[in-house]
Amino acid sequence: MLNAQLAEHKNFFAAGNTLDIKRRIEKLLTLKKTIKKYQNEALAALKTDLNKPAFEAYASEIGYVYDEIGFLVKNLHKWNQPGKVPTPFFYRGAKSFIHNEPFGTVLILSPWNYPILLSLLPLAGAIAAGNCVVLKPSEYSPASSQILEKIVKETFESAYVSVFQGAAAETQALLNESFDFIFFTGSSATGKLVAQAAAQNLTPVALELGGKNPCIVHKDAEIDLAAKKIAWGRFMNCGQTCVAPDYFLIHNTVKSQFIEAVKKYTIQFFGDDPEKSPDYCRVINQKHFERVLKLIAANRVLFGGKVNSQTRYISPTILDEIYSLDADIMREEVFGPVIAFSTYDDIKRAVSIINTKPKPLAAYLFSADKDIQNYFITHTSSGGICINDVMLQSSTQFLPFGGVGTSGTGRYHGKATFDCFSNKKSILVSPAKADMAMRYPPYKKFTYFILRLIMR
Repeated sequence: MLNAQLAEHKNFFAAGNTLDIKRRIEKLLTLKKTIKKYQNEALAALKTDLNKPAFEAYASEIGYVYDEIGFLVKNLHKWNQPGKVPTPFFYRGAKSFIHNEPFGTVLILSPWNYPILLSLLPLAGAIAAGNCVVLKPSEYSPASSQILEKIVKETFESAYVSVFQGAAAETQALLNESFDFIFFTGSSATGKLVAQAAAQNLTPVALELGGKNPCIVHKDAEIDLAAKKIAWGRFMNCGQTCVAPDYFLIHNTVKSQFIEAVKKYTIQFFGDDPEKSPDYCRVINQKHFERVLKLIAANRVLFGGKVNSQTRYISPTILDEIYSLDADIMREEVFGPVIAFSTYDDIKRAVSIINTKPKPLAAYLFSADKDIQNYFITHTSSGGICINDVMLQSSTQFLPFGGVGTSGTGRYHGKATFDCFSNKKSILVSPAKADMAMRYPPYKKFTYFILRLIMR
Protein backbone atom coordinates (compact mmCIF):
# COMPACT_ATOMS: atom_id res chain seq x y z
CA MET A 1 0.00 0.00 0.00
CA LEU A 2 2.78 2.43 0.94
CA ASN A 3 4.74 1.74 -2.25
CA ALA A 4 1.61 2.20 -4.35
CA GLN A 5 0.79 5.50 -2.61
CA LEU A 6 4.28 6.86 -3.13
CA ALA A 7 4.20 5.83 -6.78
CA GLU A 8 0.93 7.73 -7.11
CA HIS A 9 2.54 10.85 -5.62
CA LYS A 10 5.55 10.61 -7.91
CA ASN A 11 3.38 10.16 -11.00
CA PHE A 12 1.17 13.08 -9.96
CA PHE A 13 4.23 15.30 -9.54
CA ALA A 14 5.90 14.10 -12.74
CA ALA A 15 2.76 15.02 -14.69
CA GLY A 16 3.26 18.66 -13.63
CA ASN A 17 0.08 18.84 -11.54
CA THR A 18 1.70 20.87 -8.76
CA LEU A 19 3.62 23.41 -10.81
CA ASP A 20 0.96 25.98 -11.70
CA ILE A 21 1.11 28.89 -9.26
CA LYS A 22 -2.60 29.62 -9.55
CA ARG A 23 -3.41 26.07 -8.58
CA ARG A 24 -1.07 26.20 -5.61
CA ILE A 25 -2.80 29.36 -4.39
CA GLU A 26 -6.22 27.80 -4.92
CA LYS A 27 -5.18 24.79 -2.86
CA LEU A 28 -3.84 26.98 -0.08
CA LEU A 29 -7.08 28.96 0.03
CA THR A 30 -9.09 25.74 0.01
CA LEU A 31 -6.94 24.44 2.87
CA LYS A 32 -7.69 27.57 4.88
CA LYS A 33 -11.38 27.23 4.12
CA THR A 34 -11.41 23.58 5.22
CA ILE A 35 -9.57 24.38 8.45
CA LYS A 36 -12.21 27.02 9.19
CA LYS A 37 -14.92 24.42 8.53
CA TYR A 38 -13.40 22.07 11.09
CA GLN A 39 -12.06 24.73 13.42
CA ASN A 40 -14.29 23.84 16.36
CA GLU A 41 -13.44 20.15 15.95
CA ALA A 42 -9.75 21.02 15.88
CA LEU A 43 -10.11 23.07 19.07
CA ALA A 44 -11.95 20.17 20.70
CA ALA A 45 -9.22 17.76 19.59
CA LEU A 46 -6.53 19.95 21.17
CA LYS A 47 -8.61 20.04 24.36
CA THR A 48 -8.81 16.24 24.33
CA ASP A 49 -5.12 15.66 23.66
CA LEU A 50 -3.53 18.39 25.79
CA ASN A 51 -6.39 20.12 27.62
CA LYS A 52 -5.56 23.27 25.66
CA PRO A 53 -7.87 26.22 26.32
CA ALA A 54 -9.55 27.61 23.21
CA PHE A 55 -7.70 30.94 23.37
CA GLU A 56 -4.28 29.32 23.59
CA ALA A 57 -5.13 26.71 20.94
CA TYR A 58 -6.37 29.33 18.50
CA ALA A 59 -3.55 31.84 19.13
CA SER A 60 -0.65 29.39 19.04
CA GLU A 61 -1.92 26.89 16.49
CA ILE A 62 -4.92 27.57 14.27
CA GLY A 63 -4.68 31.36 14.01
CA TYR A 64 -0.99 31.19 13.20
CA VAL A 65 -1.71 28.76 10.36
CA TYR A 66 -4.28 31.21 8.94
CA ASP A 67 -1.70 34.01 9.04
CA GLU A 68 0.98 31.88 7.40
CA ILE A 69 -1.32 30.77 4.58
CA GLY A 70 -2.36 34.38 3.97
CA PHE A 71 1.29 35.46 3.88
CA LEU A 72 2.20 32.68 1.44
CA VAL A 73 -0.72 33.47 -0.87
CA LYS A 74 0.06 37.20 -0.86
CA ASN A 75 3.72 36.75 -1.78
CA LEU A 76 3.89 33.52 -3.77
CA HIS A 77 3.93 35.07 -7.25
CA LYS A 78 6.78 37.39 -6.25
CA TRP A 79 8.84 34.72 -4.49
CA ASN A 80 8.51 32.24 -7.34
CA GLN A 81 9.93 34.60 -9.95
CA PRO A 82 13.44 33.68 -11.11
CA GLY A 83 15.92 35.89 -9.30
CA LYS A 84 18.43 37.59 -11.56
CA VAL A 85 21.97 37.73 -10.21
CA PRO A 86 25.18 39.30 -11.58
CA THR A 87 27.31 37.49 -14.17
CA PRO A 88 31.13 37.80 -14.43
CA PHE A 89 31.89 40.44 -17.05
CA PHE A 90 34.08 38.17 -19.17
CA TYR A 91 31.13 35.73 -19.71
CA ARG A 92 30.20 37.92 -22.64
CA GLY A 93 26.44 38.48 -22.97
CA ALA A 94 25.46 35.70 -20.54
CA LYS A 95 22.71 36.11 -17.92
CA SER A 96 22.41 34.34 -14.56
CA PHE A 97 19.28 33.38 -12.63
CA ILE A 98 18.20 31.44 -9.56
CA HIS A 99 15.10 29.38 -10.31
CA ASN A 100 12.85 28.00 -7.57
CA GLU A 101 11.72 24.45 -8.20
CA PRO A 102 9.90 22.00 -5.91
CA PHE A 103 11.78 19.00 -4.56
CA GLY A 104 9.06 16.53 -5.52
CA THR A 105 7.46 14.29 -2.88
CA VAL A 106 8.05 15.56 0.66
CA LEU A 107 7.69 13.64 3.92
CA ILE A 108 6.52 15.74 6.89
CA LEU A 109 6.87 14.14 10.33
CA SER A 110 5.03 16.28 12.88
CA PRO A 111 5.07 16.24 16.72
CA TRP A 112 2.41 16.06 19.41
CA ASN A 113 2.98 19.25 21.42
CA TYR A 114 1.54 21.62 18.78
CA PRO A 115 0.01 18.98 16.51
CA ILE A 116 -2.15 21.25 14.33
CA LEU A 117 0.37 24.07 13.91
CA LEU A 118 3.41 21.88 13.29
CA SER A 119 1.59 19.77 10.73
CA LEU A 120 -0.28 22.41 8.74
CA LEU A 121 2.41 25.11 8.75
CA PRO A 122 5.02 23.00 6.93
CA LEU A 123 2.28 21.44 4.80
CA ALA A 124 1.25 24.89 3.56
CA GLY A 125 4.88 25.71 2.76
CA ALA A 126 5.39 22.47 0.87
CA ILE A 127 2.26 23.12 -1.22
CA ALA A 128 3.28 26.74 -1.86
CA ALA A 129 6.62 25.52 -3.20
CA GLY A 130 4.89 23.00 -5.51
CA ASN A 131 5.48 19.65 -3.81
CA CYS A 132 3.43 16.54 -3.16
CA VAL A 133 3.28 15.63 0.53
CA VAL A 134 3.06 12.62 2.79
CA LEU A 135 2.06 13.82 6.28
CA LYS A 136 2.74 11.62 9.30
CA PRO A 137 1.16 13.15 12.44
CA SER A 138 2.06 11.97 15.93
CA GLU A 139 0.35 8.97 17.49
CA TYR A 140 0.64 10.72 20.89
CA SER A 141 -2.06 13.25 19.95
CA PRO A 142 -4.65 10.94 18.34
CA ALA A 143 -7.63 13.33 18.38
CA SER A 144 -5.62 16.00 16.56
CA SER A 145 -4.20 13.44 14.13
CA GLN A 146 -7.71 12.35 13.16
CA ILE A 147 -8.90 15.89 12.47
CA LEU A 148 -5.74 16.54 10.44
CA GLU A 149 -6.53 13.53 8.27
CA LYS A 150 -10.08 14.78 7.79
CA ILE A 151 -8.87 18.24 6.73
CA VAL A 152 -6.29 16.85 4.31
CA LYS A 153 -8.64 14.35 2.67
CA GLU A 154 -11.26 17.01 2.07
CA THR A 155 -8.75 19.50 0.65
CA PHE A 156 -6.42 17.47 -1.56
CA GLU A 157 -6.50 14.58 -4.00
CA SER A 158 -4.88 11.53 -2.45
CA ALA A 159 -2.10 11.69 -5.06
CA TYR A 160 -1.36 15.27 -4.02
CA VAL A 161 -1.30 14.95 -0.22
CA SER A 162 -1.79 11.82 1.87
CA VAL A 163 -1.81 11.14 5.60
CA PHE A 164 -0.23 8.08 7.20
CA GLN A 165 -1.27 7.32 10.76
CA GLY A 166 0.59 5.00 13.09
CA ALA A 167 3.41 4.74 15.62
CA ALA A 168 7.15 4.08 15.46
CA ALA A 169 6.85 1.11 13.08
CA GLU A 170 4.90 3.14 10.54
CA THR A 171 7.35 6.03 10.83
CA GLN A 172 10.25 3.68 10.24
CA ALA A 173 8.50 2.21 7.20
CA LEU A 174 8.19 5.71 5.76
CA LEU A 175 11.83 6.48 6.48
CA ASN A 176 12.85 3.33 4.61
CA GLU A 177 11.32 4.80 1.46
CA SER A 178 12.97 7.26 -0.90
CA PHE A 179 11.59 10.79 -0.58
CA ASP A 180 12.87 13.96 -2.22
CA PHE A 181 12.89 15.93 1.05
CA ILE A 182 12.12 15.21 4.71
CA PHE A 183 10.85 17.77 7.20
CA PHE A 184 10.93 16.61 10.83
CA THR A 185 9.91 18.33 14.04
CA GLY A 186 10.65 16.58 17.33
CA SER A 187 13.35 15.61 19.78
CA SER A 188 17.07 15.67 19.05
CA ALA A 189 17.27 11.93 19.74
CA THR A 190 14.64 11.11 17.12
CA GLY A 191 16.11 13.72 14.78
CA LYS A 192 19.36 11.74 14.72
CA LEU A 193 17.45 8.63 13.62
CA VAL A 194 15.67 10.59 10.89
CA ALA A 195 18.97 12.03 9.66
CA GLN A 196 20.56 8.57 9.61
CA ALA A 197 17.66 7.14 7.60
CA ALA A 198 17.70 10.08 5.18
CA ALA A 199 21.43 9.65 4.65
CA GLN A 200 20.87 6.16 3.23
CA ASN A 201 19.17 7.79 0.22
CA LEU A 202 21.08 11.09 0.40
CA THR A 203 17.73 12.79 1.05
CA PRO A 204 17.96 16.45 2.12
CA VAL A 205 16.35 17.19 5.48
CA ALA A 206 15.10 20.01 7.66
CA LEU A 207 15.29 19.08 11.34
CA GLU A 208 13.37 21.30 13.75
CA LEU A 209 14.56 19.99 17.11
CA GLY A 210 14.61 21.10 20.72
CA GLY A 211 17.22 21.52 23.40
CA LYS A 212 17.83 23.26 26.70
CA ASN A 213 16.99 26.90 26.06
CA PRO A 214 18.76 29.18 28.55
CA CYS A 215 17.23 32.29 30.07
CA ILE A 216 19.37 34.87 31.86
CA VAL A 217 17.73 37.32 34.22
CA HIS A 218 20.30 40.04 34.88
CA LYS A 219 20.32 42.37 37.88
CA ASP A 220 19.14 45.38 35.85
CA ALA A 221 16.10 43.60 34.39
CA GLU A 222 12.55 44.73 35.06
CA ILE A 223 12.18 41.78 37.43
CA ASP A 224 8.42 41.89 37.94
CA LEU A 225 7.67 42.10 34.21
CA ALA A 226 10.35 39.52 33.39
CA ALA A 227 8.79 37.08 35.86
CA LYS A 228 5.35 37.67 34.36
CA LYS A 229 6.56 36.90 30.85
CA ILE A 230 8.59 33.91 32.00
CA ALA A 231 5.70 32.40 33.96
CA TRP A 232 3.54 32.69 30.84
CA GLY A 233 6.13 31.17 28.51
CA ARG A 234 7.35 28.43 30.84
CA PHE A 235 3.88 27.20 31.88
CA MET A 236 2.08 27.65 28.56
CA ASN A 237 1.06 24.25 27.14
CA CYS A 238 2.21 22.76 30.46
CA GLY A 239 5.80 23.58 29.54
CA GLN A 240 5.67 21.42 26.40
CA THR A 241 7.01 24.03 23.98
CA CYS A 242 10.29 23.57 22.13
CA VAL A 243 11.17 27.28 22.32
CA ALA A 244 10.16 27.78 25.95
CA PRO A 245 12.93 28.87 28.32
CA ASP A 246 14.19 25.59 29.81
CA TYR A 247 16.65 26.57 32.54
CA PHE A 248 17.29 29.90 34.22
CA LEU A 249 20.41 31.76 35.26
CA ILE A 250 19.37 34.42 37.79
CA HIS A 251 21.66 37.13 39.08
CA ASN A 252 22.16 36.39 42.77
CA THR A 253 21.01 39.88 43.84
CA VAL A 254 17.51 39.42 42.36
CA LYS A 255 16.92 35.72 43.10
CA SER A 256 14.33 36.16 45.88
CA GLN A 257 12.51 38.96 44.07
CA PHE A 258 12.30 36.87 40.90
CA ILE A 259 10.95 33.78 42.68
CA GLU A 260 8.28 35.72 44.53
CA ALA A 261 7.19 37.46 41.31
CA VAL A 262 6.89 34.17 39.44
CA LYS A 263 4.78 32.76 42.27
CA LYS A 264 2.55 35.86 42.20
CA TYR A 265 1.89 35.67 38.47
CA THR A 266 1.42 31.91 38.42
CA ILE A 267 -1.37 32.30 40.99
CA GLN A 268 -2.75 35.26 39.04
CA PHE A 269 -2.83 33.20 35.82
CA PHE A 270 -4.13 29.88 37.14
CA GLY A 271 -5.51 30.50 40.63
CA ASP A 272 -4.55 28.89 43.92
CA ASP A 273 -5.39 25.48 42.47
CA PRO A 274 -4.25 25.29 38.82
CA GLU A 275 -5.80 21.82 38.53
CA LYS A 276 -9.19 23.55 38.45
CA SER A 277 -8.11 26.23 35.97
CA PRO A 278 -9.71 26.01 32.52
CA ASP A 279 -6.55 27.64 31.14
CA TYR A 280 -3.96 25.08 32.26
CA CYS A 281 -2.90 22.18 30.05
CA ARG A 282 -1.87 18.61 30.88
CA VAL A 283 1.17 16.46 30.15
CA ILE A 284 0.61 14.52 26.92
CA ASN A 285 0.94 10.93 28.22
CA GLN A 286 2.01 8.75 31.13
CA LYS A 287 5.54 8.24 29.83
CA HIS A 288 6.31 11.97 29.78
CA PHE A 289 4.39 12.48 33.05
CA GLU A 290 6.65 10.01 34.86
CA ARG A 291 9.77 11.46 33.23
CA VAL A 292 8.98 14.97 34.50
CA LEU A 293 8.08 13.66 37.97
CA LYS A 294 11.47 11.97 38.18
CA LEU A 295 13.21 15.27 37.45
CA ILE A 296 11.15 17.05 40.11
CA ALA A 297 11.69 14.31 42.72
CA ALA A 298 15.47 14.67 42.52
CA ASN A 299 15.26 18.27 43.75
CA ARG A 300 13.70 20.37 46.51
CA VAL A 301 10.41 22.06 45.57
CA LEU A 302 9.95 25.72 46.50
CA PHE A 303 6.52 26.13 44.93
CA GLY A 304 3.92 23.81 43.39
CA GLY A 305 4.93 20.21 42.84
CA LYS A 306 1.37 18.88 43.11
CA VAL A 307 0.38 16.03 40.79
CA ASN A 308 -2.55 13.86 39.76
CA SER A 309 -1.48 10.73 37.92
CA GLN A 310 -5.03 9.98 36.78
CA THR A 311 -5.23 13.17 34.72
CA ARG A 312 -1.46 13.63 34.12
CA TYR A 313 -1.61 16.91 36.03
CA ILE A 314 1.58 18.54 37.25
CA SER A 315 1.15 21.95 38.81
CA PRO A 316 3.43 24.85 37.86
CA THR A 317 6.56 24.12 39.87
CA ILE A 318 9.60 26.08 41.00
CA LEU A 319 12.59 24.11 42.26
CA ASP A 320 15.17 25.32 44.73
CA GLU A 321 18.47 26.50 43.30
CA ILE A 322 20.34 23.82 41.36
CA TYR A 323 23.99 23.96 42.44
CA SER A 324 25.34 21.22 40.20
CA LEU A 325 25.33 21.86 36.47
CA ASP A 326 25.66 18.08 36.05
CA ALA A 327 22.25 17.45 37.68
CA ASP A 328 19.81 15.65 35.36
CA ILE A 329 17.49 18.63 35.24
CA MET A 330 20.35 20.85 34.03
CA ARG A 331 21.34 18.38 31.30
CA GLU A 332 18.01 16.95 30.08
CA GLU A 333 15.37 19.02 28.29
CA VAL A 334 12.59 19.38 30.86
CA PHE A 335 9.60 19.79 28.52
CA GLY A 336 7.30 20.23 31.48
CA PRO A 337 5.94 22.94 33.82
CA VAL A 338 9.08 23.28 35.91
CA ILE A 339 11.39 26.23 36.60
CA ALA A 340 14.92 25.10 37.44
CA PHE A 341 17.53 27.78 38.09
CA SER A 342 21.08 28.53 39.17
CA THR A 343 22.49 31.89 40.20
CA TYR A 344 25.49 33.83 38.94
CA ASP A 345 27.33 37.03 39.84
CA ASP A 346 28.94 37.96 36.51
CA ILE A 347 27.46 37.91 33.01
CA LYS A 348 30.59 36.25 31.62
CA ARG A 349 30.06 33.37 34.04
CA ALA A 350 26.43 33.00 32.92
CA VAL A 351 27.42 32.96 29.25
CA SER A 352 30.19 30.44 29.93
CA ILE A 353 27.62 28.11 31.51
CA ILE A 354 25.47 28.35 28.38
CA ASN A 355 28.46 27.62 26.19
CA THR A 356 29.24 24.37 28.01
CA LYS A 357 25.97 22.92 26.70
CA PRO A 358 24.86 21.94 23.18
CA LYS A 359 23.62 24.84 21.07
CA PRO A 360 19.95 25.53 21.91
CA LEU A 361 16.98 26.33 19.71
CA ALA A 362 16.41 29.61 21.56
CA ALA A 363 18.22 31.78 24.08
CA TYR A 364 16.75 34.51 26.28
CA LEU A 365 18.08 37.51 28.15
CA PHE A 366 16.35 40.01 30.38
CA SER A 367 18.48 43.14 30.64
CA ALA A 368 18.19 46.80 29.64
CA ASP A 369 21.95 47.20 29.27
CA LYS A 370 22.92 47.43 25.58
CA ASP A 371 26.46 46.25 26.29
CA ILE A 372 25.11 43.17 28.09
CA GLN A 373 22.71 42.52 25.22
CA ASN A 374 25.48 42.78 22.62
CA TYR A 375 27.78 40.55 24.67
CA PHE A 376 25.02 37.91 24.91
CA ILE A 377 24.28 38.06 21.18
CA THR A 378 27.95 37.91 20.21
CA HIS A 379 29.16 35.25 22.63
CA THR A 380 26.34 32.68 22.49
CA SER A 381 25.14 30.52 19.62
CA SER A 382 21.52 29.45 19.20
CA GLY A 383 18.79 29.12 16.62
CA GLY A 384 17.31 32.44 17.73
CA ILE A 385 17.42 35.02 20.50
CA CYS A 386 14.74 37.05 22.22
CA ILE A 387 15.67 39.85 24.60
CA ASN A 388 13.33 41.07 27.34
CA ASP A 389 10.62 38.63 26.28
CA VAL A 390 10.15 34.94 25.52
CA MET A 391 9.14 32.93 22.45
CA LEU A 392 8.06 35.90 20.31
CA GLN A 393 10.98 35.39 17.92
CA SER A 394 9.38 32.12 16.80
CA SER A 395 6.00 33.59 15.91
CA THR A 396 6.79 36.19 13.25
CA GLN A 397 6.82 35.57 9.51
CA PHE A 398 9.73 37.97 9.11
CA LEU A 399 12.26 35.97 11.15
CA PRO A 400 13.38 32.55 9.87
CA PHE A 401 12.88 29.89 12.54
CA GLY A 402 15.13 26.91 13.18
CA GLY A 403 18.02 25.54 15.19
CA VAL A 404 21.76 25.12 14.97
CA GLY A 405 23.88 22.10 15.78
CA THR A 406 21.94 19.64 17.95
CA SER A 407 18.88 21.92 17.96
CA GLY A 408 18.34 21.42 14.24
CA THR A 409 19.10 22.45 10.71
CA GLY A 410 16.99 24.36 8.19
CA ARG A 411 14.74 27.41 8.58
CA TYR A 412 11.07 28.14 7.93
CA HIS A 413 8.25 30.65 8.66
CA GLY A 414 7.23 33.26 6.09
CA LYS A 415 9.47 33.39 3.02
CA ALA A 416 11.84 30.97 4.73
CA THR A 417 9.03 28.37 4.56
CA PHE A 418 8.86 28.71 0.77
CA ASP A 419 12.65 28.62 0.54
CA CYS A 420 12.84 25.57 2.79
CA PHE A 421 10.71 23.48 0.43
CA SER A 422 12.29 24.80 -2.78
CA ASN A 423 15.43 23.76 -4.62
CA LYS A 424 17.39 26.85 -5.64
CA LYS A 425 18.45 25.91 -9.15
CA SER A 426 21.28 27.99 -10.64
CA ILE A 427 20.89 28.86 -14.33
CA LEU A 428 23.29 30.59 -16.71
CA VAL A 429 22.03 31.44 -20.21
CA SER A 430 24.74 32.23 -22.73
CA PRO A 431 23.99 33.81 -26.15
CA ALA A 432 23.78 31.15 -28.86
CA LYS A 433 26.53 32.76 -30.98
CA ALA A 434 28.82 34.08 -28.26
CA ASP A 435 32.12 32.42 -27.44
CA MET A 436 35.26 33.01 -25.39
CA ALA A 437 38.17 32.01 -27.64
CA MET A 438 40.90 32.29 -25.05
CA ARG A 439 39.66 29.28 -23.06
CA TYR A 440 40.61 26.80 -25.79
CA PRO A 441 44.03 25.14 -26.29
CA PRO A 442 46.63 25.63 -27.47
CA TYR A 443 47.19 28.24 -24.73
CA LYS A 444 49.28 31.30 -25.60
CA LYS A 445 51.51 33.37 -23.32
CA PHE A 446 49.47 36.48 -24.09
CA THR A 447 46.16 34.86 -23.15
CA TYR A 448 47.79 33.55 -19.94
CA PHE A 449 48.87 37.13 -19.17
CA ILE A 450 45.28 38.35 -19.79
CA LEU A 451 43.90 35.58 -17.57
CA ARG A 452 46.16 36.63 -14.71
CA LEU A 453 45.07 40.24 -15.08
CA ILE A 454 41.40 39.21 -14.91
CA MET A 455 41.66 36.63 -12.10
CA ARG A 456 44.09 38.20 -9.63
